[in-house]
Amino acid sequence: MLACYVLILPSIGYANDHLDQKYLNILSSVEQQLPDLESLYLHLHQHPELSYQEKATGELLAKKLKQLGFEVTKNIGGYGVVGQLNNGDGPTIMIRTDTDALPVVEQTGKRYASKVKTHDADNNLVGVMHACGHDLHMTSFIGTATFLAQNRKEWKGTLMMVAQPAEEVGGGAKALLKDGLFKNYPIPDHIIALHTHANLAAGTVGIATGYTMANVDSVDIKVKGIGGHGAYPNKTIDPIVLASRIVLALQTITSREISPIESSVITVGAIQGGSKRNVIGDEVILKLTVRSYKPEVRQKQLDAIKRIASGIASSAGLKRPLLPEVIVYNDETAPALFNDPNQTHKVKQSLVNVLGSQNVIKAVPSMVGEDFARYGLTVDKKPITMFWLGGVEPKQYKQSKKTGKALPTLHSSEFAPDYPLAIKTGVTAMTTSVLDLFNQ
Repeated sequence: MLACYVLILPSIGYANDHLDQKYLNILSSVEQQLPDLESLYLHLHQHPELSYQEKATGELLAKKLKQLGFEVTKNIGGYGVVGQLNNGDGPTIMIRTDTDALPVVEQTGKRYASKVKTHDADNNLVGVMHACGHDLHMTSFIGTATFLAQNRKEWKGTLMMVAQPAEEVGGGAKALLKDGLFKNYPIPDHIIALHTHANLAAGTVGIATGYTMANVDSVDIKVKGIGGHGAYPNKTIDPIVLASRIVLALQTITSREISPIESSVITVGAIQGGSKRNVIGDEVILKLTVRSYKPEVRQKQLDAIKRIASGIASSAGLKRPLLPEVIVYNDETAPALFNDPNQTHKVKQSLVNVLGSQNVIKAVPSMVGEDFARYGLTVDKKPITMFWLGGVEPKQYKQSKKTGKALPTLHSSEFAPDYPLAIKTGVTAMTTSVLDLFNQ
C-alpha cells in the first residue's frame, strides 16, 4: 500500500498508519486501474473532437459508464452523456467532465500526439488537440466512476456522472440545462469538477474558495464612419481613427472607473478594418474579451464600453444610425465561477487527508472562464466546487521555477502533461472528495 502511495506522490512518505483505510483502498484501486486508465487517456488524446462534434467521445464514455452499471442517457445538449447510479438513500452528487478539444495542431513531438484534422464550424480544415486537459478530465472521471461503482458498500445516495460537450465555446452547460439536466434527473446536492493546471506540478492540486474563475463576455464594437479617398480625409469621418481613440479610451475603464480592489480586464484582441492604403472605409470592428467576477462590475464595464464608444463617435459629428453598435455575444458568455465556501472547505480537507497538506496548494483566482459555473446559478442554487489538477512533470516544474523558463500554457500546441501521475492524482483526489461528501 505504501508503495502505491509513493508512486502517486513521490514527495510523500507517509506510513500506512497515517492514512485511513478508506484512503488506502482508493490508492490501491487507482493503482490497479492505472494501465486501463492510461490506455483510455491515450485513446482520447489521439482521437480529439471539436466542440459540438464530440459524437465518438460521448459514445465511448457512455459505453464505459454502462459497463459499470450506470443508467445512461446519450445526446443530451448535443453529444452530452448522463450516467446515473442509484445506491440507496443519501445525497445526490454530480461529477462533471468536459469532452471537447481545440482547433490546435499538436507540436509536442510525443509518440501519442494527435494527428487529427477536421473541418470546424466555418468549414476550415484545422488540426485538433486536447490542449486544455479535457482528456485528463475524462480519464479521471471514468476512474472515479469505476471505484464508486465497484465499492457501493462504501457510500449511499445517487451518483450522477455528467459528460459535458462544448465547454471551449461556452455553450455546453447551458445546452445541458436547457435540455432538462436538472428537470429529468435528480437535482444534485453537491456538484464537483476538476480542471488541469499548466503551472502546477503533477501530484499536486490547487483549490480556492469563493470567486475562482471570471465572468467572460465576448464583445464586438462596430465602429462606423463616412468613407472616401485617402487623399481627402477632410471629406470623411475616418472609422479607423475613431476606433483607435476608442481602444485607448477603453483602457481607462479598469484604471479609472472600476474600484482598484475589484478585478477587471478589458482586452481588445482584434481590429478589423480597411482594404487599401488610399481608401478610408466605412466600418471597423473591434473584438473584445471583457472579464470580471462580480455582476455589478460586469454591468459597469459593459455600460462604460457603450458610453465611451458612442461618446467618441458623437464628438466626431456622427449621429444615429452611424453611432457604434456594441454587441455582447451571450452564447459565448461564461459566468464567474464561485466555489461554495462550505462545500469547498470540506473538499479541501479531503484533499489534504489523502494527498498531504504540502500537495494541496491555495490557488489564486484566475481571469479565465469556465461554464461549469452555470450549474451553481440555477434557481436551485446548489453548491459547486472546482479544483485544479497539477499537470506539469515535477522535474520540469522545478527546473522552470529555477531558471524562469516559461512552461507551455493551456491551449498551447506544446502542452504535454505528465499524464500517468496526473491521472493517479486526479482519480484519487476526486474519488476521495466525493466519497467524503457522501459520508459526511
